[in-house]
Amino acid sequence: MFYQPLMMDALWDYGAAKYVVFGVPFDGTSSYRPGSRRAPDAMRQASENFESYNSFFDIDLTSIPIHDAGNLEVYSSVDETLRDLYYDTRDIVRDGKIPLMMGGEHSLTLSTVKACAKDDDDVGVIVLDAHFDLREEFGGVKNNHACVSRHILEEITDRYVSIGTRSGPRDEWDFAKDNNIPYYTPENVKEYSAKKLATKVMKEIGTSQFYLSLDMDCLDPAYAPATGTPEPFGLDPWQVRDLIHAFAPHTVGFDIMEVAPDYDSGQTALLGTKLLREFIAAHAAGNIQ
Repeated sequence: MFYQPLMMDALWDYGAAKYVVFGVPFDGTSSYRPGSRRAPDAMRQASENFESYNSFFDIDLTSIPIHDAGNLEVYSSVDETLRDLYYDTRDIVRDGKIPLMMGGEHSLTLSTVKACAKDDDDVGVIVLDAHFDLREEFGGVKNNHACVSRHILEEITDRYVSIGTRSGPRDEWDFAKDNNIPYYTPENVKEYSAKKLATKVMKEIGTSQFYLSLDMDCLDPAYAPATGTPEPFGLDPWQVRDLIHAFAPHTVGFDIMEVAPDYDSGQTALLGTKLLREFIAAHAAGNIQ
């Protein structure tokens, strides 16, 4: 029997939990540096480094009902993996819980967004990402990681904003402008400040609840070098943390994608895990009755 590590402080059983953490170790369409399939367990290991108490929100994660459901069984096919991921996430949503996915590559977000928006067409999507991901297909694969935002827009909702955007071929920039798809570059984040930009985005997207997706390459590779497609001149950890703090209380689902642990000494998994824990603390603190 193989040892299945669990996220530290995920102490609750499924029935009693509000937050359900799960991993999806799939990177079958990765186009530059594969390896994000190893991220879920790397993040669980990284979680052993952190204290359970969050001083910013004066809240202890051991008091928050978190359950780690382990890793989803994946297939070599992205389409089969997306199918099962959708149904598994639907179960979590139907049970009144918040799904928290550790990828894996960014293609997976399509299924979790679908599952969260299935019964509520008022759910918007906020993506923190270096890339537009607006291709119709890439490498002959429709559900490639480079296409996820295009499919979210076409299949789920146009209540969508991208933050941290700084990379894509000219036709993706043109597509975003021609279709009035809101995006904010790292220069925009610096200009507004993360907190003011978060307020602007929530007003702009026009709904009170969101799915939040964090592709770790939104961060500058100086802070998060181990990603599938690193892109310089990105956001810093303080900006991303402030955005997560602002968005979390209004969020119905969250994921952290594209950590590829083989390409550093653990710092990207550490940062991703810390941001996941910041999301949980911020969501819990913002939803205390």
